Amino acid sequence: MMEIMEPVELDPLDQALIQALMIDGRASFSHLAEVLEVSDQTVVRRYRKLRTTGLMRVVGLPLGSRVGLFESWLRVQCAPDAALAVAGALARRPDIAWVKLASGGTEIHCMTKARTRRERDGLLLDKLPSTRRVTGITAQTILRTFMGGPEAWSGLAVLRPGQIEAMTRPAAPGAPARPPSERYALDEAELAMLAVLGQDGRAGYPELARACGLSESTARRRLDRMRDLGAVYFDVETVPAMFGYQTEATLLITVPPARLAEAGAAIGGHPEVPFAAAVTGAANLFAVVVCRDTDALYTYLTERVGAVAGVQQVEVIPTLRNIKRAGMLVEDGRLVDPPPAP
Repeated sequence: MMEIMEPVELDPLDQALIQALMIDGRASFSHLAEVLEVSDQTVVRRYRKLRTTGLMRVVGLPLGSRVGLFESWLRVQCAPDAALAVAGALARRPDIAWVKLASGGTEIHCMTKARTRRERDGLLLDKLPSTRRVTGITAQTILRTFMGGPEAWSGLAVLRPGQIEAMTRPAAPGAPARPPSERYALDEAELAMLAVLGQDGRAGYPELARACGLSESTARRRLDRMRDLGAVYFDVETVPAMFGYQTEATLLITVPPARLAEAGAAIGGHPEVPFAAAVTGAANLFAVVVCRDTDALYTYLTERVGAVAGVQQVEVIPTLRNIKRAGMLVEDGRLVDPPPAP
């Protein structure tokens, strides 16, 4: 069975706050209050409730393609009695994200975010193959992301256009119109800041300064620079099932190379899709889909995906359970801090 949870009652203000943070995860409470047309105290109270109850977490993450992370999507086949334990071990690794159980509980899907080729190869060629009861591994490299990362998921659409514009962070004077294509080399101070931001994307500058050994003003400038140059972005982690999206699935779509960019942009633009990317392999377009129920998934597949030009074949893999999102574990439908890896 798929993961079934009672939806949480989120009123329009809660939803608007979450969408606003998806646009700018580090916006001040006073700016959020101004845009949402409520008091500062109301925004602080709503934010703290959402965060402490595990319904939402802002996290700061490096953009893999910009900082040189080795990102691959893994399908790990296991014996039925071993999949949950293997998934839990993978979820505790800091270089693994988006861990979920699929395909009758015998297959694990996850994303690698290794800092070096050696780290990635050690997992794929040594650690996983030698793990007891792992029966198969498939790795597909992420080539181009169409939705996800800095692109805010459009599944929540409660803000007015003017509010969206007001929440959009303006580019700094002199900043490039788009992040440059060359790699951004993170130094030790920036890595230390990211370790904090990966747990709390809204951590204050005093905490960031202590972590990296710099002054508060220098920590602020460093973070602003990483944001302006596209090396870091802020994501809002939620559990879609808690908001009424009870059906989640992975789509593996086969598209002719000449139509891949067009099809990827189309799929990535669907509000049902929080993540879509071009990947290596015969099925060269990968997408995560969230829907209200299986009937809505059927409608999405037949009416939306089926209408995308170039789509030749679609494999639908239902998600049975989410173990980890980008940085947080999922327990009883709530986001919790992962324990340190052994």
